[in-house]
Amino acid sequence: MNKFLYKGTGVALITPFKKDESIDWQAFEKLIEHCINGKLDYLVLQGTTGESPAITADERAQLITYTAEMVNGRCPLVLGLGGNSTHQVVHAVQHTNLNGYQAILSVCPYYNKPNQAGIIQHYTMLADMSPLPIILYNVPGRTGVNMTAETQLTLAKHPNIIATKEASGDIEQMMTIIKNKPENFELISGDDSLTFAITALGGSGVISVIAQLIPHHFSEMVRKALDGKIDEARTLHYKSLDLCRVIFADGSPGGIKHLLNKIGIGETTLRLPLSNVNRQTAEALETAWQKFNL
Repeated sequence: MNKFLYKGTGVALITPFKKDESIDWQAFEKLIEHCINGKLDYLVLQGTTGESPAITADERAQLITYTAEMVNGRCPLVLGLGGNSTHQVVHAVQHTNLNGYQAILSVCPYYNKPNQAGIIQHYTMLADMSPLPIILYNVPGRTGVNMTAETQLTLAKHPNIIATKEASGDIEQMMTIIKNKPENFELISGDDSLTFAITALGGSGVISVIAQLIPHHFSEMVRKALDGKIDEARTLHYKSLDLCRVIFADGSPGGIKHLLNKIGIGETTLRLPLSNVNRQTAEALETAWQKFNL
């Protein structure tokens, strides 16, 4: 497998919208160039940060093709494809143009709250049918169910499941996975603020939100942590920690869109039911951004 899937900094891209809520393709191109120039290791399209639940099927197809053409092999690409109907997810994978993509990030089924046996069967069927390798995504705060360490380690034995994006916040669960995982399976942080700790404990990096704002800084922190330069990585971690926290204070991706707008990338527009950050959070975002740049 390509090493990018195991080590480094990926970024969960936003979908920029104009004030009329149409996709802002010019801003999206600017964002991609900002990320590539910032030396990020890979890009992730159409995760939750990209407001995937509010994107139409036609828009999703356009985004998939546009991103692959825009990147043109300069950076590896991961595509978010998930849902709470196994057969519908498999159908989507089989009928999506995956040219230019290296892996699929697929969230644990949400809302219907399957048990662990159902989760294993879901991912096994998906991995059996997918032409691309699968990255698990455990985010119980959004899905309503946690994929246990035992479940993830069982799935890690499948040859077409290569990593997990762990956003449970449970460090003990993550350490259990890191300690017991197969050599060809990696644990990727799904929480910006925990990335330094998880990487220092043996994780392989992050799929980040904040990295699209500060790509050089955050990817350098991850590289130093992976290289065992813990003191240097720790310094970079604490410099960006306030930003990592405050961008999620009033929903995501409202916080990151607010700050990207400050550097000239896109409007702050979100699609309902998401709404812009409140005034208090906006002030906190701007204060954290000013401190970061001192």
